[in-house]
Amino acid sequence: MRQPLFVLGLDCFDPVLAFDRWLGDLPNLMRLTQEGVHGRLESTIPPITVPAWTCMLTGKDPGELGVYGFRNRADYSYDQMSIATSEQITYPRVWDRVSEAGGTSIVVGVPQTYPVKPLNGIMVGCFLTPSTASAYTYPPEFKHEIAQVVGEYLLDVPNFRTEDKVRLLHDIYRTSRVQFDLVWHLLRTRADWDMFMYVSIGPDRIHHGFWKYTDPRHPQYTPGNPFENAIRRYYQFIDSQIGALLGLLPADATLIIMSDHGAQAMEGGICINDWLIEQGYLTLIDKPAGVVPLERCEIDWSKTTAWGAGGYYGRLSLNVAGREPNGIVPPDQVEAVKAEIAVRLQGIAGPAGRDIGTRVYRPEEVYAQVNNIPPDMIIYFGNLAWRSVGSVGNPSIQVFENDTGPDDANHAQLGMYVLRRPGDKSGRQSDHTWRAVAPTMLEILGMGVSPDMSTERLA
Repeated sequence: MRQPLFVLGLDCFDPVLAFDRWLGDLPNLMRLTQEGVHGRLESTIPPITVPAWTCMLTGKDPGELGVYGFRNRADYSYDQMSIATSEQITYPRVWDRVSEAGGTSIVVGVPQTYPVKPLNGIMVGCFLTPSTASAYTYPPEFKHEIAQVVGEYLLDVPNFRTEDKVRLLHDIYRTSRVQFDLVWHLLRTRADWDMFMYVSIGPDRIHHGFWKYTDPRHPQYTPGNPFENAIRRYYQFIDSQIGALLGLLPADATLIIMSDHGAQAMEGGICINDWLIEQGYLTLIDKPAGVVPLERCEIDWSKTTAWGAGGYYGRLSLNVAGREPNGIVPPDQVEAVKAEIAVRLQGIAGPAGRDIGTRVYRPEEVYAQVNNIPPDMIIYFGNLAWRSVGSVGNPSIQVFENDTGPDDANHAQLGMYVLRRPGDKSGRQSDHTWRAVAPTMLEILGMGVSPDMSTERLA
């Protein structure tokens, strides 16, 4: 190993806030940008926590991983879904390569690490872990040390889609402090690591819970509201933790701070399945009474061409003959149907009939491989300014309330990074893509880079 590497992951930490609006309020981050290299970091398609972190740590895109979001089609039936756990990952992540080389890693809270897998070192599971009653650490007995050090360990912010903003803000800080306390304990008591990586989910949760209170561009922003500075103060809290980290890191350690994507105002939602019904692509046997999830509706598959899924981006699946159980789209017509639907999707208007700038991607065009069961089309409504609403029975195609609970922000394609090597005083800015992350980490650790990885580096 060449030198130790510490990676602080800040889920959803936004470069517009961190670098453009508030850098002067973040002295430790500012110092690192002046000493090292920093810039925007373009995320995966889609820019979602799962699979973005795993893509950055393997060098593989979502299609190669066969993971397109938190929930994925398990097969070509209509209702079998699977949760994207660590068991779906077949490629080695950076710490796996470290273990193979005889090095030691400490991994805390990195998304898609539950169930935890053995490594040469310590692993603490991520926010997808059901609870601390499960085997959420490796080695298993390490959970007892956690209990002694921090008491009740918090894997995630509970119920972050809530109108109780006072409780939510308290829980975001409580979760963040507990996790950072564990990291500081590990830095003080373990000195033999080659790689140490911790991902904080706190920035993501505060963005989804408080964006409309901070961003004047949000349609529900009210100047002078009581939570107007909630996100800025949390960024200052994160900056104070970065300061503590700088005081604990070994002198020869390289530091990377990075996010998997950014954030932006969520202007509203596009009801993808209601739109498909309106356009004649999706047929229900009975019209629902009120707003209900599509899964609770009886679908006439003999008259259905496509159906969609909700989330921060839209996923559309075609009902293909010979592929789905009751498919009706002839295989030789699939591309034509995709093209027709894509044009119509891009024509969905926002308020006052304005073009919202929807983008449609086909997995086979954006991924090196397409494994497992991908959506047939990936949709960025309003280029992610609008979320996809999967429920049916909504009053209109455009809605301004989220069907999964209060949520102010959607993800943005650009995240951020800062790289500071020992003795570096360059203070440069250089923008990159997620593909630069894994090979950069491997080179810092003095390890070989796979020939199929990108030649791009964070530098």
